[in-house]
Amino acid sequence: MDYRKMRGQSGESIALAYLEIRGFRLVERNWNCRLGEIDLIVERGGETRFIEVKLRRTTEFGYPETSITPTKLRHLSRAIECWMNTQRKPPLRYQADAIAIFAPLGQEPAIEWIEAIL
Repeated sequence: MDYRKMRGQSGESIALAYLEIRGFRLVERNWNCRLGEIDLIVERGGETRFIEVKLRRTTEFGYPETSITPTKLRHLSRAIECWMNTQRKPPLRYQADAIAIFAPLGQEPAIEWIEAIL
């Protein structure tokens, strides 16, 4: 497994733990179709959240939320539409969020939850 994939999984694990503490349960992880990928799909109280996770260890290329570009949002939107089309009973309440994690090695991660990015 390459470094980027390992770092991505690390960020997703941090984000999932953060969301689980807040009462969400995991529905899917790394769901993908030909149009894009959804890092985490979680649910709480009948509402589904599609989570884009961004992790940075340094600020050399900016903070993690700066990498959520219009192109990334377009891919996420298309992936959400694909996922919804695969569900027998798609959720009535849903939204897309991002979790930006700044986690320098050896330090506690700083987590920012950005709601309703689409």
